Amino acid sequence: MGKKYCYLFSEGNANMRELLGGKGANLAEMTNLGLPVPQGFTISTEACTQYYEDGRQINDEIMAEIMEHIGKMEEITGKKFGDKENPLLVSVRSGARASMPGMMDTILNLGLNEEVVETIASWGNPRWAYDCYRRFIQMYSDVVMEVGKKYFEQLIDKMKAERGVTQDVELTAEDLKELANQFKAEYKAKIGEDFPSDPKEQLIGAVKAVFRSWDNPRANVYRRDNDIPYSWGTAVNVQMMAFGNKNNDSGTGVAFTRNPSTGEKVLTGEFLMNAQGEDVVAGVRTPQHIDHLKEVMPEVYAQFVNICDTLEKHYHDMQDMEFTIEDKKLYMLQTRNGKRTPAAALKIACDLIDEGMIDEKQAVLMIEPRNLDALLHPQFDPAALKAATPVAKALAASPGAACGKIVFTAEDAKEWNEMGEKVVLVRLETSPEDIEGMKASQGILTVRGGMTSHAAVVARGMGTCCVSGCSAITMDEENKEFELAGKTYHEGDYISIDGSTGNIYDGIIPTVPASVSSGYFGRIMSLADKYRQLSVRTNADTPQNAIDAKRLGAEGIGLCRTEHMFFDSDRIAAIREMICSDTVEGRKAALAKLEPMQQGDFEKLYETMEGQPVNIRFLDPPLHEFVPTEEADIEQLAKDTNKTVEQVKAIIASLHEFNPMMGHRGCRLAVTYPEIAEMQTEAVIKAALKVSAAHPDWNIVPEIMIPLVGEVKELAYVKSVVTTTADKLIAEAGSSMKYKVGTMIEIPRAALTADEIAKEAEYFSFGTNDLTQMTFGFSRDDAGKFLGAYYDKKIYENDPFAKLDQVGVGKLVKMACELGKSTRPDIKLGICGEHGGDPSSIEFCHNVGLTYVSCSPFRVPIARLAAAQAAIRNPRK
Repeated sequence: MGKKYCYLFSEGNANMRELLGGKGANLAEMTNLGLPVPQGFTISTEACTQYYEDGRQINDEIMAEIMEHIGKMEEITGKKFGDKENPLLVSVRSGARASMPGMMDTILNLGLNEEVVETIASWGNPRWAYDCYRRFIQMYSDVVMEVGKKYFEQLIDKMKAERGVTQDVELTAEDLKELANQFKAEYKAKIGEDFPSDPKEQLIGAVKAVFRSWDNPRANVYRRDNDIPYSWGTAVNVQMMAFGNKNNDSGTGVAFTRNPSTGEKVLTGEFLMNAQGEDVVAGVRTPQHIDHLKEVMPEVYAQFVNICDTLEKHYHDMQDMEFTIEDKKLYMLQTRNGKRTPAAALKIACDLIDEGMIDEKQAVLMIEPRNLDALLHPQFDPAALKAATPVAKALAASPGAACGKIVFTAEDAKEWNEMGEKVVLVRLETSPEDIEGMKASQGILTVRGGMTSHAAVVARGMGTCCVSGCSAITMDEENKEFELAGKTYHEGDYISIDGSTGNIYDGIIPTVPASVSSGYFGRIMSLADKYRQLSVRTNADTPQNAIDAKRLGAEGIGLCRTEHMFFDSDRIAAIREMICSDTVEGRKAALAKLEPMQQGDFEKLYETMEGQPVNIRFLDPPLHEFVPTEEADIEQLAKDTNKTVEQVKAIIASLHEFNPMMGHRGCRLAVTYPEIAEMQTEAVIKAALKVSAAHPDWNIVPEIMIPLVGEVKELAYVKSVVTTTADKLIAEAGSSMKYKVGTMIEIPRAALTADEIAKEAEYFSFGTNDLTQMTFGFSRDDAGKFLGAYYDKKIYENDPFAKLDQVGVGKLVKMACELGKSTRPDIKLGICGEHGGDPSSIEFCHNVGLTYVSCSPFRVPIARLAAAQAAIRNPRK
């Protein structure tokens, strides 16, 4: 006896999701509960995987088992495939482990052919028989043979026009019979062979189509977005038909046990009499509210309400159900945990605790952390959104909704914003000097760049909406205009972008502010804090970032990037002066202008964080990022530094690097120019001393982090510069303030020698952005160009910059944790890359024993919830 690939509904249960898929497992569970389910069988997910292993063929063993189960199904139902007396008709539906709405169409009425349709017509309702037949030909052609729906729609429209009617229901039995023949002719014209009449042949065609759909482009994109592995495969459910389109005593509908938009505990849904399932979903006819069923069929309604109650109590969650009524008899076709809006998810979880259905831990596990994002940003008004059609779609890089006038440069964005205009900044791509313009914008739209491009990362940090990588835009920066979907947009035209979906709309769509109600949101967050074991900090460079993050529950700053403070116009001049200096004295004089400004920044951060830890990373980017590119700015710099324009241009040219990411940056700058580290140490320590003096109870312990260390001697050298400067200042102040010097682990060599590095470093913070680049050997700014091919060819399933690669990069992180602890048992371990806000990466961080994760301010609630879920699933000792 080999592996079993097919299961009758009576043989399965809800715990067999992995094998039977969500839909199959729930049909089995409803059968076990004694609910009215049309019987059938499920072909397992393993059969799907086997189909791909066998080169997209159903092997003999599986084929034989399918045939055997058709026989069993015929026995159970008392009907037979292709029978002249009592023919069996079935529906064929896909069902993966995770719900993947819209990934695969359903095939209804399978088993019909010329003879069977005559048999059914003779039962007294020929119109119904031919309606089923023409629908089946249309669905089978579309789903199985991939002949587009539109050809058939055109034939229907043509016939309605000829008959002078507007609704499908007005066509007679004769019309539908003729239509079925036209459909079959269309099939033959497109496929080159007759429409299959053998029900078993039809069924195998449909099963293959479901397996094939697992690999269609829609499904691949959906899986990548929702972390569903390709290896899972999909199951196939073959179920006896129940006919909602039989007569006026029949119907079909979809319902939720609670309102999926608000979470309110009311039965919500719609139904149509004399219709089949796809009519409700497709919006061909306008359905009626489920409450109306009470008047149409009171007994069926009462039975349905009772079933809803049974299912919700059984599954301890809000259910989304499909049902059909045939001759006043109710059949349940599916139930699953319903998809819901983020706001509804919070309310439902809290209500279920109060109703005694679930405990606190179950409530925390019920909420998808990523969906919290949408609650923290302004949204488009739902009614206005429904009426609008997107002109394009790109990457949903940073959630929220933005509407404003188009501007093309950061300077314009700032200027227009100061005049009180709301603007959307449209750029080919953004760079660090655009930061002020990005702050001044409602939203950012870029032509290039992915989910981890500069624009995306910075926008998420600011909580600003961003749509990136819209390659459909033809940009003309010179003339401040671009073309999109056949229209030319000029500066000052209105555009709306939705960072939660990636949709781009023409003109104005009104927005409504985010509702971070203390109520349900606050309650779930406090439960998350109760159970999590990881601490959550934020990446913040400005007091505003820090204030946002603190309001959202951050417990400190895990990364303050000091270079972001240098791009303001008054500071960039001093940095440029330092770069152009020929002597240490000259550099020190220029840095002396910056020191009070940096000190002021740090004081504000310490004041905002009120004694919580603040981890300050010293200067990281290569110096060429600070030099001017415009001729006028170069002339000004020459004037300021008493040099000729040629000399300044020579300095700029000398900073050019072939590979700046691996060039003269991070601690390498401090090794070459220790005066930079001296100035930054002075600013940190003076700020901490000053704020500590004003608030002695805060117990501030500055954390100074040296970036991009690959060798312990590098760290030892820079650390000595830091400690000499810091100890002197602390002694002069007569203070006993403590401070820590740590390092970023972002070079593979640092992870491999973490036991050595820990002799000098008092804490580690994993910079997983750079660690990922250096481990994979591709830069994240370029990877977007070729990663698409890697997804298509199944080499990678995810973007390694968005979701931590646990196999390779994760191994380095784990190793560095263990090596670091072997030298310094109480070492603090954190992560501050983009991965610090990704739920699956946070779970990994919990499991390897990190102390904290640090993420952009608006991802803090996501991290708190994901950390709690990780701790509930796998508590630390």
